Amino acid sequence: MLRWIIFVIIYAVFGLYAFQALKTATKISWLHYLYIVVSLLAVGNFIYQFSVGNKGRVISLSMSYAFGLLLSVMAFNLVLLVFLFFEDIVRVFAGVYSKFFGVSKEFTLPSRRRFLSLIGLGLAALPFGALLYGMVKGKYNFKVLKYELAFDDLPDAFDGYQITQISDIHSGSFDDEEKIKYAIDLINDQKSDVLLFTGDMVNNIADEMEPWKHVFSKLEAKDGKFSVLGNHDYGDYVDWETEELKEGNLDKLKSIQNEIGFDLLLNDSRFLQKGDDKIALVGVENWGVGGFKKAGDLTKASSKVSKDDFKILMSHDPSHWEHEVIKDDYHYHLTLSGHTHGMQFGIEIPGWIKWSPIKWRYRYWAGIYKEMGQYINVNRGFGYLGYPGRVGIWPEITVITLKKKELA
Repeated sequence: MLRWIIFVIIYAVFGLYAFQALKTATKISWLHYLYIVVSLLAVGNFIYQFSVGNKGRVISLSMSYAFGLLLSVMAFNLVLLVFLFFEDIVRVFAGVYSKFFGVSKEFTLPSRRRFLSLIGLGLAALPFGALLYGMVKGKYNFKVLKYELAFDDLPDAFDGYQITQISDIHSGSFDDEEKIKYAIDLINDQKSDVLLFTGDMVNNIADEMEPWKHVFSKLEAKDGKFSVLGNHDYGDYVDWETEELKEGNLDKLKSIQNEIGFDLLLNDSRFLQKGDDKIALVGVENWGVGGFKKAGDLTKASSKVSKDDFKILMSHDPSHWEHEVIKDDYHYHLTLSGHTHGMQFGIEIPGWIKWSPIKWRYRYWAGIYKEMGQYINVNRGFGYLGYPGRVGIWPEITVITLKKKELA
């Protein structure tokens, strides 16, 4: 209860600043009332969803939207607070100056200037509008990102071999079947040789994928569809009554993956064959730092693979690559990961800037990186979780073409 009281007090302080700016900027009373109603609805629904409707660490669709709306309002208020706080400092100094050096010798605060309130409201409207857009449109703004990677030891038959990677489906968050069908068609339009899914099919439980099986079963790839598990796939964020129920949930998810047509690699490997040439596809279970499950066993997964084989590793969490993979005696030419979602928020202008707050948590958080002669691609994710949208970091379908490096 205490944390809710503290939260409401902080929220009220933020809201008071915003309300004062609104009153200064415009005398239209219905706008004042609209702001009050939206603010109260946002905080009231959030408290209800995360207290009365709370089910442990499980985040439902309604909880996500409650969080998204509250986040939008708080972003609006925070920008105004920061902007107007500095104006208030100036006003205080002006009042002090007036008292000691002015004519009246009385301490009075100058009135808040209307044009500054208008500027503050304009600035605050930017993140507010962006977050609302992210919930309505941004979350389904699918992008196909294409890369070409060259290797001197790529088997000749695989020169030009094309891989499509998707990650972090999070089917429990979906609310628009037509948009998902469009994304599936977009994946199939790439006509890649193989399709690789790098984990987090659901948010919490296997049943979340049931309504979407018929859509994802339409995924196509000439040489097959392969997958690994992500941290959300194990049901660790649900308060199960028994361990048997939890194990049954995971078994059901594995069965669903099989129904869709994925060959699920659980610390195992497969070979992709073209004539006499082959490349090894290695898949580990989830392995992550910071409290995430460490079920991945790289040694076991590669037990059928030789050191000289060309290897593609599927590992959900990029921290695995950083902490274990690139230091391993085996040379994993290309690792495919996801997990970070790019935080679903950031700024990206290809060739100019790539930034998200998630960079302070993960060194490798989106796109292609190279260390010690090995590559990793961190997919920004297909779906979304928590905040039910995306701003600047769009849902991603990765297409990677393997090329044989021409030696001089």
